[in-house]
Amino acid sequence: MAQYSGQPIFILPEGALRTTGRDAQRNNIMAAKAVAETVRTTLGPRGMDKMLVDDLGDIVITNDGATIVEEMNVEHPAAKMVVEVAKTQDDEVGDGTTTAVILTGELLANAEKLLDQGIHSSVIARGYRMASAKAQEFLQEIGRKISLDDRKLLTEIAITAMTGKGAETSKELLSELSVKAIQQITEKEGDKLVADLDNVKVEKKEGGSIADSELIQGVIVDKERVHPGMPKRVENAKITLLDAAIEIKETETDAKIQVTDPSQLQAFITQEENMLKSMVDSVANSGANVVFCQKGIDDLAQHFFSKAGIFAVRRVKKSDMEKLAKATSASIVTNLKDLSKKDLGFAKLVEEKKVSGEAMTFVSGCRNPKSVSLLVRGGTEHVVEEVERAVNDALGGVAAAVEVGLIVPGGGAPEVEVAKRLREFAESVGGREQLAIGAFADALEVVPRTLAESAGLDAIDILVELRAKHDRGDVNAGVLVLEGGVGDMWKRGIVEPLKIKTQAVKSASEASEMILRIDDVIASSKPRGGMPGMPPGGMGGMGGEMPEM
Repeated sequence: MAQYSGQPIFILPEGALRTTGRDAQRNNIMAAKAVAETVRTTLGPRGMDKMLVDDLGDIVITNDGATIVEEMNVEHPAAKMVVEVAKTQDDEVGDGTTTAVILTGELLANAEKLLDQGIHSSVIARGYRMASAKAQEFLQEIGRKISLDDRKLLTEIAITAMTGKGAETSKELLSELSVKAIQQITEKEGDKLVADLDNVKVEKKEGGSIADSELIQGVIVDKERVHPGMPKRVENAKITLLDAAIEIKETETDAKIQVTDPSQLQAFITQEENMLKSMVDSVANSGANVVFCQKGIDDLAQHFFSKAGIFAVRRVKKSDMEKLAKATSASIVTNLKDLSKKDLGFAKLVEEKKVSGEAMTFVSGCRNPKSVSLLVRGGTEHVVEEVERAVNDALGGVAAAVEVGLIVPGGGAPEVEVAKRLREFAESVGGREQLAIGAFADALEVVPRTLAESAGLDAIDILVELRAKHDRGDVNAGVLVLEGGVGDMWKRGIVEPLKIKTQAVKSASEASEMILRIDDVIASSKPRGGMPGMPPGGMGGMGGEMPEM
């Protein structure tokens, strides 16, 4: 509310909350830190799990950072920005979400100390921006090259991504399957390698053990054949993919057919049968013995397919059709008249199998498929879901390593090295920004500190030892969580894709800069009457009357 010539003018609606200056910054930082503290204990091989219960009583048990912040259902706007950091990390890389979130929280916690010393938030933001750009450079320097054929290193990346998650008991098997899947679907586009994770379909089914998980050189379609008379198993399958209904179409305009004679009705029915028969014949004449149809298949057409010994599946999802096309090299046909032999795809085996009581179609043994399926098994629903999250992390990590072609040691080694180099860089920067760069360097060390704490080690002792080793030039020194000490990460096979680190630093830095620059939070309440954004009774100072338009 402002005063003008003694008359009050209401700018905000009644009930609106406004927090300004230092209070607004403190509240935002507190909310972001609260989210970071929630996920912090999940980091590393000894990380703890969280049980999340929603308002319907459904339970999620996980230590995956992205899942935790998503399921938390946060309300505070600054906390939502931290959730966005986790989502971006998950979308871009598929792993490293916890690192990104705790780094954001630590950057803001360190910024708060500088704010208390009287340093302006825009100076801190500028310092953070400089530190983030330098950190990216330093990370690139630390990175080592990796190729698509380097299966050993790729497997170590997958194992590192899965360590500490529910799938740890079978991490060797799952990591091998993940690497094979990424190697299979990676394509060369110009000078770059592209591994599109959409081409790896992860299908989860409870029942059996995690060790029963398998990689299918093809696609698993969550559908069954449409007629029991069809063969259950087709070897050397010639597959046609149809984006057209095998049904009699209704006329586009309203039509009325008058039948004056029973023979006319019979002729009408016979004609419909002949039309369906000719559709099925078109498929059979092309040489196809397996049909995947995106739309419906008429009951009579199902009978004709069954008689012809053709395996048919209907109402297949568009995404599955695209995967089948990439796996079998078949073309998706939209007009049956255009169907020919060259549109067919190939698979060694198409088979309907029951997995945990549910019939599914397995298309396997494809020649050089560019789309594969990973069937994930586990004893219970919660186990399977956590294994699926671990596999997705592994797939994301391997794909990121292949695409960027650079990897770094794990165990907090790159963070300590970059922090050391940033402190040296800070000394060359004049002004108050160097304090912000120092704070950024300290924040990076939250990763090794948290790894030490989760293992029950003394975080200060571990950090002192790590800094000493890095000062002596040991770039690969990191926290050996399981052994309870400090060691060479490369020799232990603890490696991560460079993209995990660069994306985490970039996202955390940008989010913390944005939060720091907010000095005014205005939360409007919903008006109970009148125009949106106005208090009930019209605008203040107008006696509740609206001016004439």
